[in-house]
Amino acid sequence: MKIIYEDKDIVVAIKPPELLSQSDSKGRENAVSILADMTKGEIFPVHRLDKGVGGVMVFARNSAAAAELSRQVSDRTMEKEYLATLCGEIEEDKGILEDLLFFDRNKNKAFVVKRERRGVKKALLEYECISKGGGRSLVRVRLITGRTHQVRVQFASRGYPLEGDRRYGGKGEGDIALRSVRLSFLHPATKEPLTFSVE
Repeated sequence: MKIIYEDKDIVVAIKPPELLSQSDSKGRENAVSILADMTKGEIFPVHRLDKGVGGVMVFARNSAAAAELSRQVSDRTMEKEYLATLCGEIEEDKGILEDLLFFDRNKNKAFVVKRERRGVKKALLEYECISKGGGRSLVRVRLITGRTHQVRVQFASRGYPLEGDRRYGGKGEGDIALRSVRLSFLHPATKEPLTFSVE
């Protein structure tokens, strides 16, 4: 973990791929526990990245900051931007993807479904293709909703799985080709607009 900003209310850090965002039932090492050791204080998670995905994240250092940042996540005022490498050359250079997603906890996999029912959530993202060629596309993604495996399953369901994402049909070795590159939000105490980028 690399800390790129901290004050008494928040910590912004770069999570490496293959590290859990927060604790799980097995008690494995995770971003929250590492940051708590690094800062010698309490750390509160307010959003997450999939284990195989790296990039910029914000964490709260007290319950008041956690509540305010969580509110920004839930009301979609926290902006999250990603870079993803897709298998295949995407036809539309920009667009909005909208789906209904169901996450099966037993299979640890999300599915696009046709109708609303219990456990189904709407998923929405915008994307723009930066470059394509050689059977690959590099796209910039802005999440509008934040569903589990959302970017991965929405592109895979259209025939463009992420490179390295074998769970959803992607080819290639190594980490999933998805990285959180930009995060914008209001500071939970001062309300100052903050943006952090890593590219």
